[in-house]
Amino acid sequence: ESDPCPICQNGQRDVTQVCIVEQPQDILALEHTGAYKGLYHVLHGAISPTEGIGADNIRIKELLARFQNNTVKEVILATNTNLEGEQTAMYLSRVITPLGIKVTRLARGLPFGTELEYADDMTLTRAL
Repeated sequence: ESDPCPICQNGQRDVTQVCIVEQPQDILALEHTGAYKGLYHVLHGAISPTEGIGADNIRIKELLARFQNNTVKEVILATNTNLEGEQTAMYLSRVITPLGIKVTRLARGLPFGTELEYADDMTLTRAL
């Protein structure tokens, strides 16, 4: 892994959109569809109070730092559709919305409990 990753270094990507995922393999699932042309941010986890993982334990500070140059206009929350992913998405929405950035979420075409890396291309394409 490099920081930024090769996808984010690609000058052809839409720098006004950032898709937030939990793990690097989630990027591969989304990229395989060919439908998304923006940038990504990997949290390396999700908020899970039962496991003692809070907002400070995942890469939220780094995400917020990306917004300081005012180029990001939309954030797509692509966390998993399980309890931890939903908690993380709700937290991020509450933190990002006051910054004037549009916050969207993957469509509900994914069944609850599904992890992105196992979703099929058509479901992910329609969700984007």
